[in-house]
Amino acid sequence: MKKIMMILAALAVVAGVATAAPKQKAEKKIVTVVFTTDIDCAHCSQKVFNSIPYEKGIKDVQVDVPTKTVTVKFDAAKNSTESLTKAFESIKVKVLKSEEKK
Repeated sequence: MKKIMMILAALAVVAGVATAAPKQKAEKKIVTVVFTTDIDCAHCSQKVFNSIPYEKGIKDVQVDVPTKTVTVKFDAAKNSTESLTKAFESIKVKVLKSEEKK
């Protein structure tokens, strides 16, 4: 009887360890989007740098004032192009178009 109880206990431990194995995280999909905006000065550029990098999932922000573009790299699981467009609107920067880079 003790042997049967020991075997059942061992099986319960093995089953518990097998189900408690850590699950692999989903792969992060980093997306790069180039926003064409209406920025035209260093002040507008600074508004972008003070706001957009603090949105969820943002990895990198680059502003090019002469071409009026803002390049944003972000985790697609945490943010979207539409959400970022709204973030630009909240700081009074108009997005004329957005294009995903590959």
